[in-house]
Amino acid sequence: MKDLNWLIKLTIIAAMLLGLPPLGILAAGRPIGPYLQFPPKTLHIQQAPFSWFVFFLLSAFLLSVICPFVVRGLRPRGKPERRERPLHPLPLWGWAGLALGILAWVTAWTRLPLFSALQPHTFTPIWYGYILFVSSLAFRKTGRCMLMNQPRPFLLLFPGSALFWWFFEFLNRFVHNWYYVGKEFGPWEYFWYATLPFSTVLPAVLSTRELILASSWLRGRFSPFLPLKLPRPPQAAIIIMLLAGLGLAMIGIYPDYLFPLLWVSPFLIILSLQVLFGDQNVFSLVPKGDWTFIVSSALAALICGFFWEMWNFYSFAKWKYTIPFVQRFHVFEMPLLGYAGYLPFGLECAAVAQLLFPSLGSSRDTSQGIVE
Repeated sequence: MKDLNWLIKLTIIAAMLLGLPPLGILAAGRPIGPYLQFPPKTLHIQQAPFSWFVFFLLSAFLLSVICPFVVRGLRPRGKPERRERPLHPLPLWGWAGLALGILAWVTAWTRLPLFSALQPHTFTPIWYGYILFVSSLAFRKTGRCMLMNQPRPFLLLFPGSALFWWFFEFLNRFVHNWYYVGKEFGPWEYFWYATLPFSTVLPAVLSTRELILASSWLRGRFSPFLPLKLPRPPQAAIIIMLLAGLGLAMIGIYPDYLFPLLWVSPFLIILSLQVLFGDQNVFSLVPKGDWTFIVSSALAALICGFFWEMWNFYSFAKWKYTIPFVQRFHVFEMPLLGYAGYLPFGLECAAVAQLLFPSLGSSRDTSQGIVE
């Protein structure tokens, strides 16, 4: 029965993400061909220009959401911090990951003829090195990590991550918030070249979250924090899923205004299905006032986002952004306010991990690695 429910959820999610945006374009009487180019080569969407009004309005909204968590995180505890476990030696594979990441980084950012054949392909080894090193730091803190203690589901995260990000690449066709430069590929070459780096997204975010959870700081600030409970969860889930689906259907019609739904709608659909099927979800512990899972997931994606943008900046093959209304004040290639998108993306990564591999994505993981 669990396998059937899992298959039903995956089918509904895939059908909504793949079907609703093209359906909206066809319903609006527009040709669908430009949205389905592969590889995508034509920027057929004209983005709205920068707007100070939207910039300040969005900044005020983001600050109102983020500031309570920042204040809470910086607030000193009323009692002494719990003592951390003694540190374990950093394993050799952690040092190997660090060496691999540095070597790939140097190769990516130099323009020596010796490295020219490798430079379009450095993103994947950089992130393999990152994942190994961050996992080793978690192991050093707690004596355990997903790579060592749950190797099979952790390795399966890589193909799951590739499939996960291809959905975002598809949705991006309808808003064109990012595009790739530096090297031209044919369809099959593009598919394989893109799939390998896409496979590192979920392992990187979940490994970073694991390291964050290895510290008692997070639990000391965000559990207990603010208990919240949604009334009538099943009814609310149905309404939320319908609104998220409607937003996806209209994302290509009004891309300037609905582009944030590229990140939010898939998460809301997954969350709604988890509630309707009675599964654990990223908000399961919030009614008890425990926000460690939420904060650690969002913070992990933001940290990874910083490194994604930094390593992308001087790379030969890279991506650039075209975001409506806020395309200014860049930190690397990303407009400043664009970094806020990494916060819900972290929750999305957690939700997908829960969906695909419950043993890796469980909110009960927040207790692992923390000294009680």
